[in-house]
Amino acid sequence: MTISSTGQNIDAPTRRASRGPSMADVAREAGVSSQTVSRVSNGQNNVDAATRDRVIAAMQLLGYRPNSAARALKTGRFRSIGVIMFTLSTFGNMRTLDAIATASAQAGYSITLIPVALPTQGEVAGAFSRLSEQAVDGIVIIIEAHILDRADITLPDGMPVVIVDSDAGSRYTVVDADQAQGARLATEHLLKLGHRSVWHIAGPRSSFSAIRRTESWRTTLNDAGAPTPEILYGDWSAESGYQHGLTLGAQPDVTAIFAANDQMALGVMRALHELGRPVPRSVSVVGFDDTEESSSFWPPLTTVHQDFSEVGRLCITALLHEIETTAHETGTTIVPTRLVVRESTAPPASVR
Repeated sequence: MTISSTGQNIDAPTRRASRGPSMADVAREAGVSSQTVSRVSNGQNNVDAATRDRVIAAMQLLGYRPNSAARALKTGRFRSIGVIMFTLSTFGNMRTLDAIATASAQAGYSITLIPVALPTQGEVAGAFSRLSEQAVDGIVIIIEAHILDRADITLPDGMPVVIVDSDAGSRYTVVDADQAQGARLATEHLLKLGHRSVWHIAGPRSSFSAIRRTESWRTTLNDAGAPTPEILYGDWSAESGYQHGLTLGAQPDVTAIFAANDQMALGVMRALHELGRPVPRSVSVVGFDDTEESSSFWPPLTTVHQDFSEVGRLCITALLHEIETTAHETGTTIVPTRLVVRESTAPPASVR
């Protein structure tokens, strides 16, 4: 036993907790250099798979946790991406968020989600500020409303940003599914079957994607010389589709309906069933999104497929490029859509 000049036992355990495992401890356990451990901790790709697995196993065995704060100070990166969303309730937003989270994780980034109560400039600016304070490297914004399309609305400079579903490609990086193509394919399909015109149940007036689909539906009818019926506006819900379906189903001249999403199409088909107008023998119905359930509707729904996984992946690819190069690039990347033909559409009775 060793006694200090003050009479204290200096061999006794100190009150301070013992240090945790270090990078050097992991390196010894894995049989690699500390530089290799650092590369694995930082998510760098210049380590072969077998070595990476050995380092990760050593980290887990020793309980080593990389110091993210120190790493951020050294690299200037927080390995975190912020996501601002208006609503989690729509199919498209949830699928896009899922794809963003998957692509971020594969790139070694975590995500921080900030939902906003209302799709307004003030709400978006507030969420943007909160994410900036939480030390994210870049931000993805998923907002349906036309608040980022107007020239008088801007986001603060200095933060890499990618926007989903917007017409702001002249000022920001935008990724979007080809809404116009999808609506054109749906409308042309019904016209080619022999329907005189196509009635449209649109999404909310404030929605960018809904407006794009409506404009394309109208243009396609005009180009074909077909009558353009009055537009009915829904709120993406099956209930709104049902109510409008009751209205349209009561009109004998209505033989083809294009609903702006699958949920409203489901409501339409329920209303037509109740009115004794079988689908597609009396009325053909087309939706938009190609949800997992659409093939199980009765009859199975003809719809427009959106590749939400590709939209999410391209968002992260574009954002990471801006983060890594610090180059602010503008423009819109469009992901193609395609028509999935099932049993809810057929020629009208008059041409069979």
